[in-house]
Amino acid sequence: MSAILLVPPASEPLLLAEARQFLRVDHADDDAVVTAQIAAARAHVEALTRRALLTQTWRFVLDAWPTRGRIAPRIGPLQTLLAARVFDASGVEHALEVESFVVDTAANVIAAPCWALPAPGRRVAGIELDVICGFGALASDVPADLIHALKILLAHWYDNRGLAAIGGGAVMQPAGLHALIAPYRGLSL
Repeated sequence: MSAILLVPPASEPLLLAEARQFLRVDHADDDAVVTAQIAAARAHVEALTRRALLTQTWRFVLDAWPTRGRIAPRIGPLQTLLAARVFDASGVEHALEVESFVVDTAANVIAAPCWALPAPGRRVAGIELDVICGFGALASDVPADLIHALKILLAHWYDNRGLAAIGGGAVMQPAGLHALIAPYRGLSL
């Protein structure tokens, strides 16, 4: 199942002023750098956890319905199923009733009776599900330990921003980052 970001978060979970305070930066000279690093740190934490921190819209693309009728997207937490489509052999899309599906937010699963859904006519990418994911629209909706992980990563990158360019090597992850995000990691088999 592939995932395509349709609508990114409307804001970042950390304001520039909060980041500057955490970094103990009292000047505006590095605001562009810090702002870019906030977005990059959010994306990095999201990639490590497979969780959207703030509300985002994603499209999940499948080739066929799963035989057990349970779709487990690699990104969560699921909030709402916006649209479901199946494509016939000529590539024409057919909308499905979203009420036919159950979004199990606790298990991060979309369930549907696969035997009652029309089979896609396209062999590849015959099914599309548009879903809203994320902990919520506000920074206060994001778990505090994920915000702290973001801050630790931001501080590490800010303090070591020249090392990778000078030495040509990768800068290590900050200590404690993986411990903070471990409870939220979505693992795949």
